[in-house]
Amino acid sequence: MKLTQSPAVRVGLSISIATGLYGVSFGALSVTSGLDFWQTMALSLLLFSGGSQFAFIGVVAGGGSGVAAMSAATLLGMRNGIYGMQLNALLQPRGWRRFAAAHVTIDESTATSTGQADAAEQRRGFWTAGIGVFVLWNLFTAVGALAGSALGDPKQWGLDGAAVAAFLGLLWPRLKGREPIAIAVVCALATVLAVPFVPAGVPILVAALVAAVVGWFSHGRSDEGLEPDVDPYAEQHLEARRAGRSQGEGA
Repeated sequence: MKLTQSPAVRVGLSISIATGLYGVSFGALSVTSGLDFWQTMALSLLLFSGGSQFAFIGVVAGGGSGVAAMSAATLLGMRNGIYGMQLNALLQPRGWRRFAAAHVTIDESTATSTGQADAAEQRRGFWTAGIGVFVLWNLFTAVGALAGSALGDPKQWGLDGAAVAAFLGLLWPRLKGREPIAIAVVCALATVLAVPFVPAGVPILVAALVAAVVGWFSHGRSDEGLEPDVDPYAEQHLEARRAGRSQGEGA
C-alpha cells in the first residue's frame, strides 16, 4: 500500500497537525510562567507529554518548587508507561526503534495505532502520529515561546490562570463514565481545600493521593476511565458495539 493511500497515515497526519498547533499555547504559557526559551524547548523535546508539561509549568507559575513540579508531571506521565507496555507487545520494535518508540508513545500515537486492525497499519499509524506530533509540537512550542516573550506581564493577558484552564481542557474530554467524573470532582475539591494550607505544587499531589485511594476501593465498570485524547475511529467503534449488541439480541 502506498503511504498516501494508508488510512492510518492520513489519520496520523491530521492528528499531528491539530495537536502540534496546540504547542503554541504551551510555549507562550511556559515563558510567561518564568521559564526561558531554551528551558521551554527542553521540556518539549525531552519530556514531550502535553499534560505533564502543562502540569509542570502550572506548578512553577504558582511558585512551587522544582521537585513539586516534577512530581506533578511524573504522576500525569505514568499513563504513557502503561501505553508503552501495550504498544511494545503490539508493535514489537527492535534495536534503536525501541528507544524512539518509547519517546513518542503518547495519547495520539497510541490511539492511532490501536485503532487499526492490520499489523502494518498499526505500525504506520503509530510512527506517523508519534513523529508528526513530536516535530510539529516542538516547532509550534518555539513559535509560542517567542511570542510569549513579547507579551510582558502574563497577568495583563490573563495567562496566570491559563495553564490551569489548558490542563482542564486536556483532561475533561478524556473522562468517560460517571465514576471517573465523580472522582475528578472530588479531587478538585480536595485541591481547593488544600491550597491555603500547603506549599504551591503540593495540592496536586494531594489530589493524586485522593484519586489513588478512591480508585483502590472503588468497583467501577471495567470499560470506564481515562481514554486517550483522540479516538480516530470513534464512529467505527460505536457501530461495532451496536452490531455486537444486535447479534447478541438476535441470538
